[in-house]
Amino acid sequence: MTLAAICDAQLAGPPSRARLVVAESTFPTGALGYWVRRLAEGGLCAALTATSPRRLAHPVGGEPLVGTTPLAIGIPSSDGRPLVADVSMGKVTYGDVIAGLSPPEELVPFGGERAHKAFALAAGLQLLVEALTTGDDYGAVLLVARPEADPVPGFRARAGGLRLPGDS
Repeated sequence: MTLAAICDAQLAGPPSRARLVVAESTFPTGALGYWVRRLAEGGLCAALTATSPRRLAHPVGGEPLVGTTPLAIGIPSSDGRPLVADVSMGKVTYGDVIAGLSPPEELVPFGGERAHKAFALAAGLQLLVEALTTGDDYGAVLLVARPEADPVPGFRARAGGLRLPGDS
């Protein structure tokens, strides 16, 4: 599995500061949060996005133009509880549709009247990955870095016990 090998390599030989890894022919990727959590638990900050089949149309309609283009971010923490955000730009996931949990017509950019924002982010991420790969196949882009600070414990304190991204 491509992402497993990439994550193993980053943990075995972390960057001195930061590294951008571009992977081609990488689909399906599964939940990207799994991979950034692994990296965060290993002490590394990570941001990961990947392309997928075109499933999201423009908010005003038409044929699907972009994938659900997930984005996951993992930040390590000295308290052993990394912050992990993992979002898809769709109102529902394709997995929800094929599992019968959501109807296909709900596979639209999230945000209701503000769906243009999710669509813009999906398009930007899709085209970023395509620009850094040959664009002929699905791909993924990972930014991995050593943290310079430990912001998560302070953030948790400010949140006052609220459930945060990545909490179980």
